[in-house]
Order: sequence, then C-alpha cells, then structure tokens
Amino acid sequence: MSPFAGVSLKPEHFRSALDARADGLWFEVHPENYMTEGGPRLRWLDAIREKHALSLHGVGLSLGGLERPDPGHLASWGRLVERYQPVRISEHLAWSAFDDIWFADLLPVPMTRLALDRFCRNIDIMQAALGRQVLIENPARYLSFKDEFDEAEFLAESVRRTGCGLLLDVNNLYISAHNLGVDPIAWLGRVPHEAIGEIHLAGHEDDQAIGKGLLIDTHGADVADPVWTLFAQVLAVIGPRPTLIERDANLPPFEALLVERAIAQRHLDRARRPEPAHV
Repeated sequence: MSPFAGVSLKPEHFRSALDARADGLWFEVHPENYMTEGGPRLRWLDAIREKHALSLHGVGLSLGGLERPDPGHLASWGRLVERYQPVRISEHLAWSAFDDIWFADLLPVPMTRLALDRFCRNIDIMQAALGRQVLIENPARYLSFKDEFDEAEFLAESVRRTGCGLLLDVNNLYISAHNLGVDPIAWLGRVPHEAIGEIHLAGHEDDQAIGKGLLIDTHGADVADPVWTLFAQVLAVIGPRPTLIERDANLPPFEALLVERAIAQRHLDRARRPEPAHV
C-alpha cells in the first residue's frame, strides 16, 4: 500500500477536517500553537486525533542556534507527544533564538563544522528528551555563505551522527535550486534516502522587488507546476513517502487543499514500487 498524503491543519478548518472522510488522511500541526494547559484548541485537537493521525512539526526549538534547546519548551513538546502519540515529529535546520531574544522566523544556519557540532548536540538533546526520532527539514535558501559543507553533506552528517531522519521539503529544494543554482537531483543523491521519513509540498512566490530572479517560500500559494514535476522526480528516485500539503497563509477553502492532497496521493500511488515476486 502507498503512503498517504496529509494536510496542514489550521483552526479555520477544524470543522471541515473533523468531518473529512478521505482514506488515510492525516494532519500536521505546529506544537507551539497547542502548548497550553487546556482550552478549546486542545479539545479540538483531541477530537481530530480520535479520527485521524497527527504529526507534530516544530518551529521554535532553534536547533541550529548557539544555545541548547529550552527545557521548558521541550517539556511542553513532551506533553503533546504523550497526549497525541504523533506518527512523526519534525523540526528545522534553522535557528530562531539568541540570548533570550526570540525571532518569529526560521533563520539560516552556516554550514560550518562548529555549527554542525552544535546542531547535532541539539538534535541529540531533543531526541533524548522525547524518546523519539526527529525528522529534520531542509531549508529554503536565498543566499550563499562561505560554507565548509554543502547542505546535503551537512544533513547527511547530521543523520550519521545523531540517527535523526529527514523531512524533505520539495518546495524548499526547488527554491534553493532556483536561487543558488543547485542541481536538485544531485542534491538528492548526496542525502541518505532511507532517512527520508516525510515529504512537504508547499507554494512559493516571486520576490516583490526582484521578481522571478528570487523565489520566496511563503506557504501562501498553490503548489507550483515545477514543484509537482520535481516531486515526481524525487519519488522516482526514493520511492513514495508520507507527503504533506503545507499551507500557512492565504488559506483557501479546505476543499481546495483536499484537491491538492488528491494530486499528491495520485503521485504516491503511481510511484509505488511493485512487491517482489515470490518463487
């Protein structure tokens, strides 16, 4: 059986999500939006979890930063993992905090040996605290640094050192390839395929000032045709993986997300590798 496609869950869509009946439909949420002691959001999520699988996709642990993950934040993560038993948990190759200042963004990590050491240390802390493997998402990149590793090597070494998995954001890979001149298929050849536990698909837009010369990861548009094409190419190389339609801005009706989810599911079904013959 092929892996299933899911949809990011927003409060505006709770009722429609609760009533959805698509086979295998699962939902992903940002745990930071549910780190409360009670209230309507947890009750809504309880109701969703009774009918659908959940994954938790963190945006606030700053694993790529200088400092260790905040223990209180990790404790809140742990309560949600215990309560909802997510099928997967994930975070980003990014940083978002420094010296008790928190930034509402996922900021780029320089691909240096020192940054790799810190990143792996922080992944180890997260995985030990939660008792789960974490999937790490590749970022959308907009400029080059004087790196000591390329991104694929950095991620592959993180997997080797920590036992983490990878969340392959195909939209981010497409954006980075466009902005920096990276060959996305060559990039894919340098990461361990068996570590890829989930795929994300999202929308991007042209930069308002530069136009098509710079693509921005907005999660505020439909999945673009070239991203669908790259998705099919990725599946041909690694085989099907659970795949999420990710939308965080300019939310369309829930039914429009289900249309994109159905497209992703068709790709997954076509990419399913045949079972070996038994002699």
